[in-house]
Amino acid sequence: LNDHYVHLAQKDGYRSRAAYKLLEITERDHILKSGMTVVDLGAAPGSWSQVASQKVAPKGRVIALDILEMLPLPGVEFIQGDFMEEIALSELREQLEGHQPDLVISDMAPNMSGIAVSDQARSMYLAELALLFAVEQLNLDGSFLVKVFQGSEFDSYLRDMRLLFKNVLIR
Repeated sequence: LNDHYVHLAQKDGYRSRAAYKLLEITERDHILKSGMTVVDLGAAPGSWSQVASQKVAPKGRVIALDILEMLPLPGVEFIQGDFMEEIALSELREQLEGHQPDLVISDMAPNMSGIAVSDQARSMYLAELALLFAVEQLNLDGSFLVKVFQGSEFDSYLRDMRLLFKNVLIR
């Protein structure tokens, strides 16, 4: 409650402090551009979708997916479903209408248990699923932004990313 970014998010109308992570990355790396199609995996409560929709407007689109409910956002199409189930992924592919996204973003995190090894492993599993989706769905020059917790599986994940993408940056 005393966090500066929590107060700033409330003042600026963002749903959570996570908006500032994406704003900072976007300012530094210019990953969000007008007209892009963006898929936001694990989108709730919606702050990354909020930022993305503002940056890709007016001709771009944002499709958000989360197992949790998310209140509607202007310029964001929302699918409620479990990212690990084919039915949610099928609906997402249907929403894409045969188009390939320019950018896949994922700020997904599992419900935290407080057991660091377990939490990191479950986080990496979600990151691996997001990577698989990105590789299958992105257009040829597409980009992928994912939050991961560093731990025992991080180096292996980074190696995989470097095999699959031309440029890999750690922020």
